Amino acid sequence: MSAHYKDLAVAALQAKRRAFAPYSGFHVGAALLTTTGRIYTGCNIEISTYALTLCAERTAIFKAISEGERRFRAIAVVSDDPSYTPPCGACRQVLLDLAGNIDFIMVNGKQRLKVVKLRSLLPHAFGRKNLQRTRPRIKKR
Repeated sequence: MSAHYKDLAVAALQAKRRAFAPYSGFHVGAALLTTTGRIYTGCNIEISTYALTLCAERTAIFKAISEGERRFRAIAVVSDDPSYTPPCGACRQVLLDLAGNIDFIMVNGKQRLKVVKLRSLLPHAFGRKNLQRTRPRIKKR
């Protein structure tokens, strides 16, 4: 297990402390590692309309992308669940599109790490390859 991954888990735990979850009470923190070693953190941010709530994973990757980062190595996620918490479907799709098949590190309540490749969590993902095959052909008049 990479020492970087343990540092990433600690950063995710710290980010979890900043979560804003007044409705669910479910706090999540994420820490995203770039290929240059920089870490971007995120926490879940809830509002009364759950559909507009932002997950910790998406907060972290959107922060990184907005700062110009494009290459990533891994993301760690910590939650209030004593077990391992996988990402929701939306986060799986966003992470796969923007970060690729990175390592996804789940941290349980005993601070044990479980590492899986992101593609294993979304094996038949929709992606760029699908869009390239279906581009509409517009006829010129």
